[in-house]
Amino acid sequence: MEKQQAEQIPSFQETNSQGTQRSSSLRILFLSTWFPYPPDNGSKIRAKYLVQALSRRHKVVVAAFDPDGRSKGAGNAERRDSVDGVEVIPVPADPFRYVSAPQLAKFASPVPLACWPSAGMRKVVHRLTAAAHYDVVVAFQLPVASYARAVAETPRVFDIDVSLGFQRYQAWLGTKSPLQRFRHWLSWNKTRQYERRQIAGFAACTVVAPEELAFVRQTYQGTGARFHLSENGVDCTHNRAGIAPKTPASLVYNGALTYSANHDAMRYFLADIYPLIKQQIPEASLTITGSLSGVDLSGLALDESVHLSGYVPDVRVPVAGASVCVVPLRQGSGTRLKILEAMALGTPVVATTKGAEGLDVTPDRDILIADEPAGFAAQVLRLLRSQSLRNQLARDARLLVEQQYDWSQIGERFALLAEEVAEVQRRVAEREHAG
Repeated sequence: MEKQQAEQIPSFQETNSQGTQRSSSLRILFLSTWFPYPPDNGSKIRAKYLVQALSRRHKVVVAAFDPDGRSKGAGNAERRDSVDGVEVIPVPADPFRYVSAPQLAKFASPVPLACWPSAGMRKVVHRLTAAAHYDVVVAFQLPVASYARAVAETPRVFDIDVSLGFQRYQAWLGTKSPLQRFRHWLSWNKTRQYERRQIAGFAACTVVAPEELAFVRQTYQGTGARFHLSENGVDCTHNRAGIAPKTPASLVYNGALTYSANHDAMRYFLADIYPLIKQQIPEASLTITGSLSGVDLSGLALDESVHLSGYVPDVRVPVAGASVCVVPLRQGSGTRLKILEAMALGTPVVATTKGAEGLDVTPDRDILIADEPAGFAAQVLRLLRSQSLRNQLARDARLLVEQQYDWSQIGERFALLAEEVAEVQRRVAEREHAG
């Protein structure tokens, strides 16, 4: 039945152009790998805005891992909170608790360690679905896919977000050492097989970047799922220029060093790019935002002009107050919320090609791109020396995010997809009942 449903789901564009009648209010169960509140990293931000979009017309219940107990009283799995009118059940468990396990355990595990089962989440999902009927179940990221698949006779939508299989494939391609290539190849194959099994239980799946869309369509064809692009976005009302005064010659990197790709980006920037900028503009400064918990700073070429802010409750202030946002990423996948946020806040961006991957940007119009240290430094220096160039990039980038990347548009398309999945299920049930 799931394959028949998936084949009939129209694309986002077909849904909008045909003016399909919206479903009456649905009851939606949203399972999340991340607790969306407060929305202080990219995954939490995405989860928050997808839930917000779904809840505009539908009753949404969220069950989310909450390992840090960031929600009041989250130590009690029976608790139910209400956030923006959405019922939220925190599950006090960490889906990534085994990621730091010894390499031998990782190698021997038949599934990615982030996907090892959680009895707490399983119990919450069982209790919720035993107490009420849901019209759609949404799984946000791979670690919760298996819990959604356990909900029988209910259509399911899988927001893959960033495909773990795609990440492992990219790591394999980008490694030169024969031993490391073999290790990454084994990891890629294990992840690919697991991700494929999970995807087979969903009517529709979404990813955030065109490159990943092409990958999942080719790699997971035959699963019965339909794949769609659902980009990352930014709240253009919440993020706007003028929130903080600009500090001359100031740079910002809005990404926590706890994430390996961010750590690599700053190690590269501080060692190879920042000194070239300081040679020309000695008063230049850099602020790196985000948690430093457990971060090894010994490999970073820090000096007195580099400010590690740690966790900040409102990242808009340091980003809006900077002259330039630098995104020298060399690793990772998906689309960079940090770039979209800077654009919305009126801060011009210099990024690597990898950093801007997945975004429909035009170099020299709404962003500057460079992949070598000297070229990257030169682009930053261009901006620091030209107020008119900063203004032009900021203006055009803001227009881009308003037209293409506002969460209100992206969330609405995701809600329409969930409604279509539910509608197909309803029609199939009616035909079976009539027959």
